[in-house]
Amino acid sequence: MSTISANMRGMTETNWLTQREERAWRAYRRMQTVLPAQLARDLVRDSALTDPDYDVLSTLSERPGHRWQLRDLAAKMLWSRSRLSHHIARMESRGLVAREDDPADRRGCMIVLTDDGRRTLDKAAPQHVASVREHFVDLLTDDEIATLTQLAERVVDRLSQPRP
Repeated sequence: MSTISANMRGMTETNWLTQREERAWRAYRRMQTVLPAQLARDLVRDSALTDPDYDVLSTLSERPGHRWQLRDLAAKMLWSRSRLSHHIARMESRGLVAREDDPADRRGCMIVLTDDGRRTLDKAAPQHVASVREHFVDLLTDDEIATLTQLAERVVDRLSQPRP
């Protein structure tokens, strides 16, 4: 008997997935790989923006004045400050965003969506939405969208709670 088989036999408390649950989990995991990859390919093809570029631009556009403190933008996007700072430097060199001093925090800075960044986002957004529709939304019924929303919000709410 292999070590794995012996170990699995000894794990009586493991609540293994049923065939149905495993099929759902594997399908979700595969979708989690192929869908973002397809959306990212379409985004680069249609607008020359990477997925992280689009995330930064669209997140900046949500805020009045199109500016965020670097630390708050990093927290909103679930990125480290270092990762965001390096990415912002690349986007600055392309004229999509700019850094400004943060009057409320001498150690921090504000990230601002430039006019070029806004134009780039305005051009990219309709094509990106079309890609999202083609590869995801339009494949679902209204009931499936409602169910997906419920499921996703439940998982996110659970994972957003502090762990004991």
